[in-house]
Amino acid sequence: MQNIFGGPIVPTLLRLAILSFIVGLTLFFLGIDPVDLWRNFGKTIQETWSITIDALNWASGYAILGAIVVIPIWIIYRAVLFLTQSKS
Repeated sequence: MQNIFGGPIVPTLLRLAILSFIVGLTLFFLGIDPVDLWRNFGKTIQETWSITIDALNWASGYAILGAIVVIPIWIIYRAVLFLTQSKS
């Protein structure tokens, strides 16, 4: 049974209870109602997915912009390094 809980049962349950209380207080202070959170669970997952996709789209544009500068400089650096090592 300890393998399932990751250690002794009573201390693990106590840690889970304390962590649950802290998370509950945090949600309370953020104005999140547990009933609304559960009721809108599907919508929350959809909004989280949408925000993640938007962030990846935003970041990919800047990554490509940076790669336009970084990749040619890296290729030149590697070519110069290869040429200087082959002469030695």
